Amino acid sequence: MATNSGDPYPLVQVEHYERYVGAEVVERILEKARPLQDLRVAHVNSTYYGGGVAEMLSPLTLLMNSVGMATEWRAIQGPPDFFNITKKMHNALQGADIHLTSMKATIYEEVVFENAVRNRLDHDRVVIHDPQPLPIVRHSRKRGPWIWRCHVDLSNPEPSLWAYLKPFVEQYDATVLSIPEYARELSIPQVFFMPAIDPFSIKNREMNESEIEERLQHHRIPTDLPLVVQVSRFDRWKDPEGVVAAWRLARQETPCTLVLLGNMASDDPEGQKVYEQVMRHKDERLIVLSREDTSLVNALQRRAAVVVQKSLREGFGLTVAEAMWKGTPVIGGNVGGIRHQLEDGHNGFLVDSVDQCAQRIVQVLRNPKLRHQLGHHAHETVRRRFLLTRYLEQYLDLFNAFEARYHLRPLPHLTT
Repeated sequence: MATNSGDPYPLVQVEHYERYVGAEVVERILEKARPLQDLRVAHVNSTYYGGGVAEMLSPLTLLMNSVGMATEWRAIQGPPDFFNITKKMHNALQGADIHLTSMKATIYEEVVFENAVRNRLDHDRVVIHDPQPLPIVRHSRKRGPWIWRCHVDLSNPEPSLWAYLKPFVEQYDATVLSIPEYARELSIPQVFFMPAIDPFSIKNREMNESEIEERLQHHRIPTDLPLVVQVSRFDRWKDPEGVVAAWRLARQETPCTLVLLGNMASDDPEGQKVYEQVMRHKDERLIVLSREDTSLVNALQRRAAVVVQKSLREGFGLTVAEAMWKGTPVIGGNVGGIRHQLEDGHNGFLVDSVDQCAQRIVQVLRNPKLRHQLGHHAHETVRRRFLLTRYLEQYLDLFNAFEARYHLRPLPHLTT
């Protein structure tokens, strides 16, 4: 339900986005929401914090409530064994090897069944995110369409794992993937929503110079040299080792400081190991921080001379969009969703190797005019294509498109 002016903590409303997207877009969204008033919606994923899915679900579920849909957010629970298995599944969906024994499959399915018992999912629309809660559809009485939203890069999944998961996927009424390159051969409709950011969050709202300086000083981050920054979960697919290698090459030509800021999501047991590996490189010009401080993320992305996201696989680079929104040049891996965010040489750079990354770092650091041009175009790209209103509108179109027996009509085209 939408909030009113008397609420002590008023939530962000769609109308607040008008200064970014215009009155016509706001009115169009509100019109699409009218047939869905009081619709009961549930989103289910595997963690309330850490990683891009939680980052989006937090504001998205509130924005859905603000336009009249009674929207809930559930996170499944499980023992370490379960999350060790689902992390391996996550990696395998992005092309890594996996040995899924019958015992591991049993643990996976048993834990999901337990969560089905704990969570009554009798909503009008249910959106299940990623592989962790995927089989829950088998154990729930559907009162409306169920949607599987997969955020990972599905362009080359490990064949045996995909063969195991596909029957679960096909029990849904539709699946949402980030980009068309991730489409698979399925018996259910597939649609494509690229993720988006909330410009009003602590991580993305405006900061003045004194606020930025306070956060950096608090964490003892030196600012006497240009900052090269990567903000990511400690995950091998984010390639922090490759970022370190590129920075070491770049600093031979131009002095700079590297800051690697990350966290460890509760559903990612590999994060601590990756963090410990990266910590071995730490010195006075290579700062490694594991912090839950969204104001620090904001400050670093604003103060950085360049943000690097040299991912090896990336469903969609949410931190890429965050840095772009702040007018900061981004160098990204030429993979997955990042290729749909960065237009090489226009609003950032795409790279395929450590050497290329190092060359682009040097080029950006040495050319203030280039930094300004890339940053300006990056901000405009996010304003036009990657704000949460576009993401909300695509969900409204999807929810409105379901007919009797959950048949999905063609969705209207939205610019993404």
